Amino acid sequence: MSKRNAFTLIELLVVIAIIALLMAILMPALQRVKEQGRTIKCMANMKQWGLVHSMYVEENDNRFYSGVSWQGFWWLAQVDPKIRDWRKNKLWFCPTATRPLYDEQGNRADKFNVYSAWGIHYESGVVGPEGVSGSYGLNGYVLSTKADTRLFEGGRSTMNNWKTPNVSGANNIPIMVDALRFDLWPIATDPPGQSEDMPWSGGNHMARCCINRHEGFVSAAFCDFSARKVGLKELYTLKWHREFDTAGPWTLAGGAQASSWPEWIRPYKDY
Repeated sequence: MSKRNAFTLIELLVVIAIIALLMAILMPALQRVKEQGRTIKCMANMKQWGLVHSMYVEENDNRFYSGVSWQGFWWLAQVDPKIRDWRKNKLWFCPTATRPLYDEQGNRADKFNVYSAWGIHYESGVVGPEGVSGSYGLNGYVLSTKADTRLFEGGRSTMNNWKTPNVSGANNIPIMVDALRFDLWPIATDPPGQSEDMPWSGGNHMARCCINRHEGFVSAAFCDFSARKVGLKELYTLKWHREFDTAGPWTLAGGAQASSWPEWIRPYKDY
């Protein structure tokens, strides 16, 4: 009696079908695990940035970066050059956004979307010849700039800047967050982007950080130098500056409805 030494065609097709089914089941789980890993790394970066900011204020009379004007760009120049070396220091990059938008020759190197890193920026006398790039942005309202009434980009002013972390409610005041630019100056009426892959444009600063990098969340560091995940809609409830309306039109307290939000952001938690 002869022994069968091979699969029949039907048996082979059954095995292939089972493998395909298992892959279909496992791939989403593997993607979630990878995303969890990226989120954990991003949060670790934010904790390190909290330490960087803490060390700066300790050495500067408990005050945040000042620069020479109200412009947010100048805070970059006050970061320790060893930390500012973005080519060696990966703290500048969220793991989901590691490629600068422009290359070292100033050419557009990538399509601008929520996974873009900003830069490379070169500014003589500000950041040095090495330039700077990253995928996190500083809350411009923490800067220790001279108080004035100068308005820019639709109503943003330095009058209500925090300037120091030694304030009440520091755990709800963001210093740094996942972002598409190195500085942020949100106001309560800034709407989210109209589509998930639509980056900020013009004077909409909340759209610079209301970006879906971590499945409905972004990473953030706060004025008490803690770090945590922040829901996209939760961004509107943070105390960005002293007079920021945390019950504004994009919050539950301000009357926001599910239909108020662009479709891409509706499934995420309301605040």
